[in-house]
Amino acid sequence: MKYLIKKPDTFLNTLNEDINAILQKSFDNLFPEYIFHQELKGMAMPVDVKEYDDKYCVKVELPGIDKNDINVDINKSYIKIEAKKETEKEEEQKHKYHKTEFRYGTYSRTLYFPYEIDVEKSSADLKKGILELHLPKLHADNKETKKLEIKD
Repeated sequence: MKYLIKKPDTFLNTLNEDINAILQKSFDNLFPEYIFHQELKGMAMPVDVKEYDDKYCVKVELPGIDKNDINVDINKSYIKIEAKKETEKEEEQKHKYHKTEFRYGTYSRTLYFPYEIDVEKSSADLKKGILELHLPKLHADNKETKKLEIKD
């Protein structure tokens, strides 16, 4: 019979990672750096989230994506942003890439907020590849989800 032998340093590193994961989930809302929980699906897009006394401002980096390819769903406690970037139509000429770093596909990001959002008064603007969301905080109950229209 063979036994699995773990070296002490490997065991302690694994144990430390497990404890950190449990603590982060358990005490998520107690520490400011963890207050804005997020889910990443597909390719992630960089975001800036600012909180003011009466609102949240979220900036999302979406270079090269048309407003018609962006979908923003908003609820009183979260926003879900989805964007699609398709490859450019190629000419009939044969070519080869020497290097390509552009990313194509579906981008998705969900951000959860500790205070409820006023869904009706929220707005979105897209300028120079930056999607800016203005999300006033809500002081009354509102359980609706709606689609945000993006303005030029």
